[in-house]
Amino acid sequence: MDIPANVSSTSNTSAQRRAPRFQLVTAAEFVEVQTDTRFKARTSDLSVVGCYIDMPNPLPVGTEIKLSLEHQDGKFTARGIVAQSESNLGMGISFTAVEVEQNGILESWIAKIRGAV
Repeated sequence: MDIPANVSSTSNTSAQRRAPRFQLVTAAEFVEVQTDTRFKARTSDLSVVGCYIDMPNPLPVGTEIKLSLEHQDGKFTARGIVAQSESNLGMGISFTAVEVEQNGILESWIAKIRGAV
């Protein structure tokens, strides 16, 4: 599998990030696309372009997933790719496909975190 140019196995610095991150601990469920294996974990932060999932045995960089996040009374779904993988810590997910209505859910969560609502 070819790894997209924006995916790195090294740690991203804030200068490299495409969008600001916001702390959000919420339930995450995802399916590894190639094997249809299901996982449950939690997020530690979120942005409009991705999230960080805490888990001791993260998937390898380049792995494609279908992701579902549940927060308060909403559910966000998207496709993503593992952009960063840190053993015993977790993995950074870059969203690759987000439906318009799903993007609205994500933006409303971030607005609430920012205190803009």
